[in-house]
Amino acid sequence: MPAGCAGFWHTVHSFRIRITFSNMNLASYKYIVVEGPIGVGKTTLVNKIAMHLGGKVLLEQPQANPFLEKFYRDAPRYALSTQMFFLFQRINQLRDAAQEDLFDNNGHLIADFLLAKDPIFARLTLADEELKLYQQMYDHLRPQVATPDLVIYLQAEPETLVGRIRKRGIEMEAGISPEYLARLCESYSSFFYHYDDAPLLIVNNEHLDLAGNDADFNLLLARIDGMRGKREFFNRGE
Repeated sequence: MPAGCAGFWHTVHSFRIRITFSNMNLASYKYIVVEGPIGVGKTTLVNKIAMHLGGKVLLEQPQANPFLEKFYRDAPRYALSTQMFFLFQRINQLRDAAQEDLFDNNGHLIADFLLAKDPIFARLTLADEELKLYQQMYDHLRPQVATPDLVIYLQAEPETLVGRIRKRGIEMEAGISPEYLARLCESYSSFFYHYDDAPLLIVNNEHLDLAGNDADFNLLLARIDGMRGKREFFNRGE
């Protein structure tokens, strides 16, 4: 099983799935999700893609979770409250998007969260009995949400994520430990190793500047346009 975020690239690269279909381009995908661990650049890329396509964004709202800052200080005590709040928040966001017809064929919706990955955090932080309760609720709610047309999974090494988190200086994130980030990266790698619900582009974001460097962003767009399989990879310099 892959260990580490960017390390997943090397582990899975030899297992490419060659499912042939006609060339797509970014504009062909109506519901796009950008995923990855904390600090990897999800929201930045979502906004960049939305601006490029003239689409709408659907963003996580961690600042609205009243338990999150307490969780970073005392995870065992506040883990269940934090995870349940996020689960209901994301479900409600997706339901609202559906009611507003944001998943229709007349526009684009770009999100920075994938509901299917929600249990990653629960498995990392919840005690056994808490996890059972969470899983029952998740299993009940998940079938009610749409599946993306394309998922972009951003990777970076835990050490890189630590630096980016410190640089952006969000106060409540100061309590995130390097050890937690390493475990989170490994869990993301394991999840996407098995993920096959939607076309998946795995992007090594270790040395890319998708927000500030138009050349890097254009390389990503070209890679998406050239996708021919359900699981493909982008590593600058390949």
